[in-house]
Amino acid sequence: MAGPSQPFLKHLATGVTTLCRAWGLTCRDGAFFGFTDHDRDLAFDGMTFKAGSGLTARALQQATGLSVDNTEALGALSDTTLRAEDIEAGRFDAADVRCWLVNWQDLSLRWLQFRGSIGELRRAGSAFEAELRGLSEALSQPLGRVYQKPCTAVLGDDTCRFDLNLPGYSETRAVERSEDGRLFYWGDLAGFEPDWFTRGRLTVLTGAAEGLWSAIKQDRSDATGRLIELWEPLRAPVAPGDLLQLDAGCDKRMETCRLKFNNLINFQGFPDIPGEDWVMSVPRSTGANTGGSRR
Repeated sequence: MAGPSQPFLKHLATGVTTLCRAWGLTCRDGAFFGFTDHDRDLAFDGMTFKAGSGLTARALQQATGLSVDNTEALGALSDTTLRAEDIEAGRFDAADVRCWLVNWQDLSLRWLQFRGSIGELRRAGSAFEAELRGLSEALSQPLGRVYQKPCTAVLGDDTCRFDLNLPGYSETRAVERSEDGRLFYWGDLAGFEPDWFTRGRLTVLTGAAEGLWSAIKQDRSDATGRLIELWEPLRAPVAPGDLLQLDAGCDKRMETCRLKFNNLINFQGFPDIPGEDWVMSVPRSTGANTGGSRR
């Protein structure tokens, strides 16, 4: 991020400033929320920042080099801005955050002080407290290729390259019956083998939980019909009639990639890598030691 401009520094040098703060939150679904601690709404760069939202920020800690910038934002919940149900549903998790210091008399004089994302978000009663993590936070995450037998790609991503829009690999159905946002029942899922969606993904397309998703733990049939069970429950209510999208599951095995998806050319695992039994093996004391296969 660039430092403050010369006109902005000149305004600070006057000793009598007209400054306020403005925060912009962009959620992963593209929704934007703007807030300011000024007593009137502000607007610049096509964004509107609402006053009276109750949002404040603690002291911003910044450092040179690769040290992680961090701060915290405090605020009160409001039906027109940040709603308790949206926080509980996780809609603000990892949202992009920007914070400006703005001259409210001349909005062209502003300084982008902070850019990062929301980390841990805590709610108590009618208030919330959000941890804000700087851009350098991503540098603390371990990266690199993992050499293992199972595939390391996510089904449908840029390394897998499989098109989930192909017929038979994605299904849209209305909810017939659900329990605790974790169990979903249908009388039948005709055309799909049992276990077809295990390790897949369930995404909510309509209703209060629209845009939320969770990984599928199990797909099985019983006397009542077809059951889809999630690893983690959706954090918003799902009602009968809401539309869901079910994506086929992948267990990361080479056989599944070849037979179920016909996508072996993009398999990202190493099926022939030796296992621990090979590492711990010792030379045989009997028979011919030719260096050939031990099988």
